[in-house]
Amino acid sequence: MKYNKILSILAMCSLVFSSCDDQIMEWHDDPTHGEVTRDELPLELAEKISRYEALNTYTDMKLGAGIGMDLYMDNETYRGLTNENFDEVTVGYAMKHAAMVNSDGSIDFDPVDEFITATQNAGLSVYGHTLVWHSNQNAAYLDGLIAATVIPGTAGSNLITNGDFEDATLSPWFGWGNSSSREVSAVGEGLGDSGYAMVLTNPSAANNYSAQQAYDFSAPLESGKEYICTFWAKADVSAVLQVEIQDPSTYSANYYGGISVGTTWTQVELSITPSTDTRSRFLFDFGETAATFYIDDIVFMEAPENLITNGDFEGATLDPWFGWGNGSSREVSADGEGYGDTGYAMKLTNPTAANNYNAQQAYDFSAALESGTDYRCTFWVKANTTAALQVEVQNPTNYSADYYGGITVGTNWTYVDLSITPSTDTRTRLLFDFGETAATFYFDDIEFYIDGGGTSATIVEKTEEEKTEIITAAMEDFISQMVTHYKDNVFAWDVVNEPMLESGEVRDGNVSDLSDDNFYWQKYMGKDYAVTAFNLARQYGNATDKLFINDYNLESNMTKLEGLITYVQYIEANGATVDGIGTQMHISYTSDKDMITQMFTKLAASGKLIKISELDVRLGTTDPTEEQLATQAEMYQYVIDQYKAIIPTDQQYGITIWGISDNEDEHEYWLPDESPNLWDSEYARKHAYKGVADGLAGEDLSEGFSGDLVY
Repeated sequence: MKYNKILSILAMCSLVFSSCDDQIMEWHDDPTHGEVTRDELPLELAEKISRYEALNTYTDMKLGAGIGMDLYMDNETYRGLTNENFDEVTVGYAMKHAAMVNSDGSIDFDPVDEFITATQNAGLSVYGHTLVWHSNQNAAYLDGLIAATVIPGTAGSNLITNGDFEDATLSPWFGWGNSSSREVSAVGEGLGDSGYAMVLTNPSAANNYSAQQAYDFSAPLESGKEYICTFWAKADVSAVLQVEIQDPSTYSANYYGGISVGTTWTQVELSITPSTDTRSRFLFDFGETAATFYIDDIVFMEAPENLITNGDFEGATLDPWFGWGNGSSREVSADGEGYGDTGYAMKLTNPTAANNYNAQQAYDFSAALESGTDYRCTFWVKANTTAALQVEVQNPTNYSADYYGGITVGTNWTYVDLSITPSTDTRTRLLFDFGETAATFYFDDIEFYIDGGGTSATIVEKTEEEKTEIITAAMEDFISQMVTHYKDNVFAWDVVNEPMLESGEVRDGNVSDLSDDNFYWQKYMGKDYAVTAFNLARQYGNATDKLFINDYNLESNMTKLEGLITYVQYIEANGATVDGIGTQMHISYTSDKDMITQMFTKLAASGKLIKISELDVRLGTTDPTEEQLATQAEMYQYVIDQYKAIIPTDQQYGITIWGISDNEDEHEYWLPDESPNLWDSEYARKHAYKGVADGLAGEDLSEGFSGDLVY
């Protein structure tokens, strides 16, 4: 350790007089002692603290800081204190799932890459925080992966009378060719693992038309008219399918081929326009691949006329949409932010909560809607928070309207299907009223058409087994990408963060009141979610990486602490290895010291590496007294003293102080109205700085400081 420094007499005089100019003291010769020498002058606390070296000079263990990435990159003073005093940094938010994962599941590495380059240039290592947690997750993306499949309703009558096979019959479907077979599936093998499907088996590869399944319409289709055909299909292997509409007397047809069918249900949507008035037969051509096909929910109908001319925003414009109110804004989204994470959407932002009609977005129809006629309005919508929405059709002259309110919008895309019947012939305007919630809304695929007696939307929920498989794959995707990308830069990770309840039980994720960024992996993967996480981090990382489990309140709740240690044993008994346990230690200057000692004793007995991972000491105020500051320093020193005394040296990973200063920029979200750190709001060293330094050094370093500034 290094803590010897010689300053000039001139510098010493400057320090002494600047720190004591408000406490003028007279010094006299003591006849029994002789003249007072410079090294006998008493030092004020502020001057003592100013003479301390950088913190990491007082210890050989790893000393870390929990920091804000943006502050480090943008604030020179903050960055300088971090670089000078610490060996390792942990970013509080920037490496978590919500910060890294985009809406389409891709990962944005660029900001953290720039940060890691800067820290490496400063000689700092980066600790990875955190791979699996229930908070700070891109919950909208993860929930979207396991959301129910919404099959939009049809606008008009289905020209196929048996497209769902729920009567357990194929009639009036028929077919032939290539020794193929056709049957109704077993119950439970239809779309969504429920009901029935049509099963077509082609035993050997041939031409696509060598095996066919046919349906004859009750009347020929109209030449030049657009029809919409949708169906769901899967096969036992990757296969190819073709659709045609045919004249059965001449076999002339319009073909729609190259349809790839996989082993999971996929919806196919085709726009079909007959070239003649003789097309009266619908055909599936399935002879190209030796495969068994499952086909369900076949719809064939006339394409409805959408009264909205720009409902998909794929021209990257909102025109002719317009709006007003409450300081709201409207724009086209970025490309890739539309429904399905493709294309564009309409983006409406309401800055403050008000009445629903205080912020509106409007579309004027080319002609008034017909009174008493049934229309359907469908669209996809999501918001950045749970929000409320209302739709109305209005007379813009006198503002009378028919209202359709109470629409709840979540953070995942939601399909809205409204039945609208105008009460008068004066309704010429469609309005979205979005003023009730301070939120940003995204709208896409807006349709408004005459209801031709079609069907409502069908909701197909995923099974629990499917959800488990999907979420396990999402965990592997995130961990594998993170650990692989930073394999040459990050050598220690919080793999699992905060797995325990205060009762000492493992969280099960069954939480009713979720925040927008909450996602509990364990709800879908069970107690073994941590086993999977540690195995993945080990598989994709370096063999020598140190992998930690991390939790809070361990110094105040022995039941929780013992439960965490037991859970570590469970994880290892089920095939994974946990290198270390992190104890966060967000404590107060009044925390129970005996409990802190008990915690370290139990952690030492685990045999694991032990890290104080997020240490700060709250005072409950932004204007602490001198006594509180002294007590805070004493608590910091006590924690470090106990860690060094109780945790064996070979189990000491190190200590991370959570935060640099009491500056309000650091405490916008974490511990606002507090003063928990080692530097004050102006980046001056506090008494706590001395407490940490003395704890690291194992002595009161200032006892050797003298007026000569040689120590």
